[in-house]
Amino acid sequence: MIYPSITEHIHTHIQPTAAEMEVFQTVLNEISVSKGQFLLKPGTNVKHQYFVIKGCLKAYYLDDKGTKHIIQFAIENWWIGDFEAFYNQAPAKLYIEAIEDAQLLSINYDGLQKIYNEVPIFERYFRILITKAFLAQSKRILSTQEKNTQQRYLEFCTSYPQIEDKVANYDIANYLGVSPENLSRVRRQIKS
Repeated sequence: MIYPSITEHIHTHIQPTAAEMEVFQTVLNEISVSKGQFLLKPGTNVKHQYFVIKGCLKAYYLDDKGTKHIIQFAIENWWIGDFEAFYNQAPAKLYIEAIEDAQLLSINYDGLQKIYNEVPIFERYFRILITKAFLAQSKRILSTQEKNTQQRYLEFCTSYPQIEDKVANYDIANYLGVSPENLSRVRRQIKS
């Protein structure tokens, strides 16, 4: 089956042939998750990465005090997973939860290795994605250290304009590392 959204996403990074795309799509499986359902919990074996066709998800961990720390949101045309555990074939450290009903494509570790061997251009595709994710994470860390709440919120809205309407205020606040009250105050100041 051909999945137009992932095909378009791939073509923004690499230019595989139709035959290469066909091989890639053979290792994808379509799954659906309901709002509040978990794709992954800490301690479980990480067997898949997920491409979001429709919906919104969040990845987070709980610290020793049980406090939630959101590290990633994923909406249409984004990948999500516990990437460290996936690539190291280690137990998960993250929770991945659906914020709304979602339709996903999954690829398992063995399928990905098969694609790397049979269609090497996809190794380039995933290298590009990992590089972009690393740069985004570095930017986020620097932003947290150098910018105030308003600056970080505006940067979040600019970088991820489609997410704000899908994600609760307290989750955005958590992602930004501020209290929901502080974020609400900043939003009011921006609107006035």
